[in-house]
Amino acid sequence: MPHYDYVCLNCSHEFEVFQMMNDLPLESCPSCGGKVKRKIGGGMGIIFKGNGFYVTDYKKTSFSGENKCESCSN
Repeated sequence: MPHYDYVCLNCSHEFEVFQMMNDLPLESCPSCGGKVKRKIGGGMGIIFKGNGFYVTDYKKTSFSGENKCESCSN
């Protein structure tokens, strides 16, 4: 369930609420009862959980920093 950030236009109180996407936006501040406005957020970034996407999937274990091409002249 997504969370939405709100700010009160009366007392500047900022808070976040977990709401379903089809719920109507809140209209009143829980602190003073004033009018609130939903803030536009940047959204969530990618979250990698687990022990190593790079290490287990893409890392070359034989890389030593040297040129591995035998037919190439240095």
